[in-house]
Formats: sequence, C-alpha cells, structure tokens
Amino acid sequence: MKVWGQGMGAAVAVGILGAALGACLVPVAANAAAFDPVAATQAYLDTVPADARAKSNAYFEGGYWLQLWRFLVSLAVAAVFLAGGLARRLRDRLAGLGRFATPVFFIAYTVIDYVLSLPYVAYADWYRERQYGLMNQTFGDWFGDQMIQLAISSLIGALVVWVLYAIVRRLGRSWWIWASAFGVVVLVLMIVVTPVFVAPLFNKYEPMKQGPVREALLSMARSNEVPATDVYEFNASRQSNKISANVSGLFGTTRISLTDTLLQRCTLAEIKAVMGHEMGHYVLNHVFVLLLYLSLLVCLGYLFVDRVFGRLTRGGRWGITGLGDVAGLPLVVILFTAYFFVLTPVLNTIIRTQEAEADAFGLNLSREPDGFATVALKLAEYRKLQPGRWEEIVFYDHPSGYNRILRAMRWKAENLPAVAAAPAEPAPGPAPAEPKP
Repeated sequence: MKVWGQGMGAAVAVGILGAALGACLVPVAANAAAFDPVAATQAYLDTVPADARAKSNAYFEGGYWLQLWRFLVSLAVAAVFLAGGLARRLRDRLAGLGRFATPVFFIAYTVIDYVLSLPYVAYADWYRERQYGLMNQTFGDWFGDQMIQLAISSLIGALVVWVLYAIVRRLGRSWWIWASAFGVVVLVLMIVVTPVFVAPLFNKYEPMKQGPVREALLSMARSNEVPATDVYEFNASRQSNKISANVSGLFGTTRISLTDTLLQRCTLAEIKAVMGHEMGHYVLNHVFVLLLYLSLLVCLGYLFVDRVFGRLTRGGRWGITGLGDVAGLPLVVILFTAYFFVLTPVLNTIIRTQEAEADAFGLNLSREPDGFATVALKLAEYRKLQPGRWEEIVFYDHPSGYNRILRAMRWKAENLPAVAAAPAEPAPGPAPAEPKP
C-alpha cells in the first residue's frame, strides 16, 4: 500500500507538472503559428523608401557592368604589354639585373598597369562611390591610400612572383602543383599578418572603451571559444559611412574589430547580430574551408595556364620564349583574370554559402532576429534588397537582404517565446549601408 501510494503521488505530481508545462507551451505554439515570417519580412522591406531602394538597385546593378569593364580594361592593358611589345622591351632592358630581373619586372609591370588603369579605377572606386554617397574621402585622401596599396602589392607581389618563376624554371611540367602549395602558404601568412601590420596602415585601431557593448561582445567570444581578449574600434568613417566588423587573424593574432560607424549607427541588438555573424565565420572555421576551395581553384587555374600558355605563344609570338620567360607575365595575368571571371558565379556561391551559415550561427548566438533584420536594411544602401533567383546566384557573394530578413523572421517564429513573438515595429530611418565584409 505504501509503495502504491508513493507511485500514485508521483503520478499526480507528474500530471500537475505536465499540465503546467502544457499551459505554458500552448500559447507559445499558438503565437508562433500566428506569426507570419513572410509578412514580417515584407513589413521590414516596406520601411525602405521607394527612392532609396531605386538608388541602391541602380548602384548594385551598375556593378554588374563594372565587372565586365574591369575585365575589358585588363585585356586592353595586356594588349599594350604583349601586342605593343612593351613586355619584350622591358625584359630586355632588365636582363643585366640577372636574378633580380624578375622581381623588378613585376614592380615595373604593376606600376605601369596601375597608371594605364587609373582612369577606370578612379571612376569605379572613387567618383562613382562619391556619386552614391558612399565615399567620404577627397580624391587626394583616396589616392594616398591607393599609393600605399600599390606599394604593398608591388613589394609583396614581387617576392611571390620571384618564387613562382623559380618554381616554373626548375620543376618543369609539375610546376603548377608546387606553385599551388606555395600559394596556400602565402595566403595563410597574409591572414596572419594583415590584421596586425597591414590594416593599421589605412585606419587607426584602438581598444574599445569599457562599457556594455565591449562586455557583451567579449561574453559572446568567451562562450564560443573565440580567443580574443580585447575588442578594437577603427575609424572607417574616414573612408565611408558603411558599417563593418570582423574577427580576423590566426595563430595568436586573432582580434575582434568594429568600425566606428557600426558603433555610431547601430543599436546594441544590431551590433550583437553583426558580431554573432562574424564569430560564426571564426567558430565554423570558414577561413580554412575557403582556403581549401581557393587552393583547389588556384591549382586548376595554374593547370589551365600551363595548358593554354604554350599554345598562345607558339612560334615565339610576342617575343616570349616559354612559360619561364618573365615577358609572358602579362599573358599569365590575363589568363588568370579570364579564368576567375568565368568562375565568378562559382566563387560567389562558395562565399554566399558560408555567409548564410554564419547568419544562422549569428542568430543562434545573439538571439536578436529583429536586430539582424534592421542591420540587413542598413546594408541596402549598396546592395539590391530583393533580386531574382538567378541574379542572386550569379552576382551575389552574400545572401540578399530579403533572404537574410526572411531567415531571421523564421528563426524568430521558431525560437522566441509568446511574449516576444509579435513582430517588432522597425524603426524608420534612412536606407541602409554596409562594411567590407
């Protein structure tokens, strides 16, 4: 009787607990069912004024043509070097430098290429950005940054090309395999070095002051094994009003960095949504996954160059004696440019897939679906909000604003309790802007 009585007592207790839980969960389920993610997404999109949306569409769609023009400019520069005989004459003049002829040739080629391309670059990267209100720099400030970039790319590129040509000349037909392995080493070194030594050449990085934003971000980092002990703020506003953040570096150089524009333009919920996404890239090892994909594509690119270069230079065309002849560098560059131009949808899909994964991680970490939605709207200054399906596949290296907001609203419907299930009223304001990512 005693045992039976204890069993009955336990059963009654379990029944009462179950009834209580059921009473709590039924409203949540009912509320989630009543919340329409598609309608909530459309409500957010409707907050963007028609003129602002038309402007961002025009800006982004114009970028499709800029990709083609950039490729055509590269072809024109290659024609000057090859058909115009500039590459051959430059090689002959530098022949007396012996082993140093290759890196010096590369530096000269890079500088001449920049000078010939400058009208296009100035229009696409400065004038057009100013037209759309996305550039804060004067032409002089912008050109100063360009000179720093040119110096870095010339010097580092000269060393890399020097090694690559040594590989080609010494290893024969298997050069493309060893060149690919060397390329991976270079990419890893750049990932380690860039946040510490290169990025500060363009912006001032300072530790963020104590406060709720810093503590919230460090808490998010600690809870997800991101080995960053400080948060840095940098003055991206000297270049533009776009918002951005990143978790960068490897092997002891890992750091969390935010633009001053992110702190100025966004709420804590939006900042947490952005940083949840960035931490997602780190925790999901996206840098290594991307390295794997890029290594494979570069390896195939080298193989493509190996197979095509000889056919195009048969008979000593353009005065080029073989793949190991540095005078053929402009041809190698244009072959690689054409290869990656054709692969644009593939590269975009690889990156866009990682961005979607980081979005999902960020939503689960920050638990700020409305902050995620409003920050997606802020990115719409420079990105078309709702493209067609194939348009997004071909041209987008990030999910569209529409898809990002829709996923955030689906997360909200499935995860938030009844009291928070009603869609928040989006704050009105000017249409959006973004980072680098």
